[in-house]
Amino acid sequence: MGEVFAGRYELADPIGRGGAGAVWRAWDHRRRRYVAAKVLQQRDAHSLLRFVREQALRIDHPHVLAPASWAADDDKVLFTMDLVAGGSLVHLVGDYGPLPAPFVCTLLDQLLSGLAAVHAEGVVHRDIKPANVLLEATGTGRPRLRLSDFGIAMRLGEPRLTEADLVVGTPGYLAPEQMMGAEPDFPADLFATGLVALYLLQGAKPDAKALVEYFAEQGTPSAPKDVPEPLWQVLAALLQPDPQARFRTATGARKALAAAAELLPEPGPDEEQIEVFDQLGPLPPGFGPDGPERTLGADGSDGAEESGTGGRPTRALPSDEDTGSFRLPPPVRPQEPASAASGASTGSLNPTAPTASYTAEDPRVPPSAVPVPAVPLPAVPLPAVPLPAAHPSAAPPPAPAISPHRAVRPRRPGPPAKVAIPLLLVALVCYAVGFWALARL
Repeated sequence: MGEVFAGRYELADPIGRGGAGAVWRAWDHRRRRYVAAKVLQQRDAHSLLRFVREQALRIDHPHVLAPASWAADDDKVLFTMDLVAGGSLVHLVGDYGPLPAPFVCTLLDQLLSGLAAVHAEGVVHRDIKPANVLLEATGTGRPRLRLSDFGIAMRLGEPRLTEADLVVGTPGYLAPEQMMGAEPDFPADLFATGLVALYLLQGAKPDAKALVEYFAEQGTPSAPKDVPEPLWQVLAALLQPDPQARFRTATGARKALAAAAELLPEPGPDEEQIEVFDQLGPLPPGFGPDGPERTLGADGSDGAEESGTGGRPTRALPSDEDTGSFRLPPPVRPQEPASAASGASTGSLNPTAPTASYTAEDPRVPPSAVPVPAVPLPAVPLPAVPLPAAHPSAAPPPAPAISPHRAVRPRRPGPPAKVAIPLLLVALVCYAVGFWALARL
């Protein structure tokens, strides 16, 4: 089965990757449901601080996907969120290309609604882009959008975690003032929201740099092709290069959008219907709709019955180089020395053991944990050695013959000198103190 965090969250399969960690589908043993778990991959203090800041956000809104809980286990930490199965806006545009204007208005209204809740908490998202806007798998019903990934979000007035001359965000979705090093503010999120809306209407990433230059040199351009004029007026107010000329709040942009949506023509009967599919795919082997197909023991160990796979999933986890995944290897257990009865015929290692090999020089493994193969020795006649006649009546026992097929067990070395000498000195001191105490009686 999968790796279990803090005896509660069992990782099933990787489903994506965020700015600072991989996102997994995981089973919550306490709440008995699947959740999305973001696992921190970096171990440096800077990444850990961002991770702690992200998991501290608690925004309860139907169009915001914020962390719900967190857990730590040894040197790994994670936080969990609701599991959203419909993929991102990137998946939707990849399936259908440019989307109809009424459908885009619905998505844009939900995005602005979630953004208004985020801004009401004094938080600037700083990374609004299609990949960070997720969708519930609603089929042909009304879409439901969730704003996610607060990895670089920050509250107004909080200290920045980057140097003053560095810009954090996604190229192509940065506001002009961000490129000039201005402090993060709400209008920068609204600028990125306008670019996301253009992406949905045109089916391709807009050229933000060319758009800003056109606005600065020639003013507001005319509506692009296939973008209705009422909707373009709203988007143009979001995309103004001067932050003072944009909408000041997401709520104000929502009101303007609602007025523009009423002016749009009704969709025709032959217009393609948009369906939001389940993008996660089937559960991996060993997991079912009601969780893992076995229970955990009291100590958190795998309670699956022994089989040819040893209770482990038959599907190998992706390697560290694959996008959206990492390997959680099982703990390395030291091998026992080969017994004399095994001989050369059973000298192979356990096929289920890790493939990494260790030598006696490896400081992580004690010498007794290194397997020593049995070495057959030829029969050597022992010379007769006279024994002192302490008991003339007792005959010395014959020397046992060494079988040519018998393995010689390696002699286990004693403790090193740097350990043995201090122990010996301590023992002598204790011995002297004991004699002194007896003399005082």
